[in-house]
Amino acid sequence: MPADTANLTRAFAAQHGCEPRLIAEAPGRVNLIGEHTDYNEGFGLPVAIDRSVAVAAAPREDRRVRAHAVDHDQRDDFSLDAARRHPMGGWRNYVRGVLWALLDSQLPLGGVDLSISGDVPQGAGLSSSAALELALAGAICAASGIELPPRDLALLCQRAEHMYAGVQCGIMDQFAAALGREGCALFVDCQSLETEDVPLPDGVAIVVIDSKAPRELAATPYNQRRDECAQAARELGLSSLRNADEAQIESLPDVLRRRARHVVTENARVLAAKAALGNDDRAA
Repeated sequence: MPADTANLTRAFAAQHGCEPRLIAEAPGRVNLIGEHTDYNEGFGLPVAIDRSVAVAAAPREDRRVRAHAVDHDQRDDFSLDAARRHPMGGWRNYVRGVLWALLDSQLPLGGVDLSISGDVPQGAGLSSSAALELALAGAICAASGIELPPRDLALLCQRAEHMYAGVQCGIMDQFAAALGREGCALFVDCQSLETEDVPLPDGVAIVVIDSKAPRELAATPYNQRRDECAQAARELGLSSLRNADEAQIESLPDVLRRRARHVVTENARVLAAKAALGNDDRAA
């Protein structure tokens, strides 16, 4: 990952008056296939990219959290005991949300100084928010001497996004940031939460093109789509659309049928893509 740790270390020292104890980092991701499937307990196939978010941290002796967003030159300062949503929203709520999720899990956190920087384009569909969450969670835990498996950190960060960012996301983005490996796609079963590294064929390069079309999930019909999918599953008597088939969904009203058809057929496409990668079947 390409984080400029020297610049981040200098920014941390200038802001907090000491050297960081550690730097944690997490990548953005691009999704090869598997859109709107993760919150339906379906399948996804993301790939970690070579852009990341890095968080420098040092423990404090009190219970204050002082955070500095280096790229925006913005700050936040609050007590661990009052990590409420910030009225200005934005990056501050990701810091507060991750802290809330960790504290809600009864982890013995102490105060911490943080400096944040990254080069994942924001609002471009590359999961800069998940990268920020995982880098924050890793840095905050390490500063308090806490070790958690990456999978557990990802699940905590998903809770943070639900509660503090207002996005009822699935787990795919957080898993990609926590578990993604260079040279592999990550097959995610969002029902069992099992994952599998799927090596990319030799000579394959993935090129991500910025369309310049901004994307912010909290400001899109994303949550509405999730609600419609949940309603479709309820009308079919299912716990999720993961368990539906194409014949079942024909009984649904038009909008719900279209939502369900996408999920059912997209899950099939993910499985086909995984098999094609495994067989180096580039024509597929």
